[in-house]
Amino acid sequence: MFTGIIEATGAIAAVEPREGTMRISISAPAFAERLRTGDSIAVSGTCLTALEIEPPIFYADLAAETLARTSLGQLKPGSVVNLELPTPAGTPLGGHIVQGHVDGCGELVSFDPVNATVNPELTDWWLRVRVPENTRSCMVEKGSIAIEGISLTIATWDGGTVGVAILPHTRRMTNLRFLSPGDPVNIEADVMIKLAVEQKRAVPVFDLTLESLLANGY
Repeated sequence: MFTGIIEATGAIAAVEPREGTMRISISAPAFAERLRTGDSIAVSGTCLTALEIEPPIFYADLAAETLARTSLGQLKPGSVVNLELPTPAGTPLGGHIVQGHVDGCGELVSFDPVNATVNPELTDWWLRVRVPENTRSCMVEKGSIAIEGISLTIATWDGGTVGVAILPHTRRMTNLRFLSPGDPVNIEADVMIKLAVEQKRAVPVFDLTLESLLANGY
């Protein structure tokens, strides 16, 4: 389990297509030294397994399902990715519960400074992302969402696009500053809202009719 609090960014060093999978190598100085082979790691919100760790490089394989669900298959050498290690038991839970199970790709619509007249490192920013259709029932204003693995709060929701306020620190510490309109971004809906939606779907709908009332003794 992750919290969506990004610890570092890394850069894609190489992409190697393989039969049925793709192997990526990520350059992450200092961060890679904390890894052991087999460790889970969230790469732009996607839970992967660290392989063949050779600091500052570590490797990870992308399964066909990962390539189909996420934006990782579109990475190129030099692409910047967000990195987070799992949250140890007993650690204070910042952000929100993030599984690293990406629901699908959204599309970055815009990422603009709130005040374009001041230093861009000091102003907050406004991020708008069009979310995939399969996550839209889980979007709630003031609810949580993970975008590229970043725990964020939905400020606005119009039925297709979320608006999110981004602090200068978040922009500085993540890959958002390297993205452009039209770029795909990984989306994970809040697991608590997903559970509530699924439970609601499972509740049978009772159709109140004259026949049903008579059948039940009314």
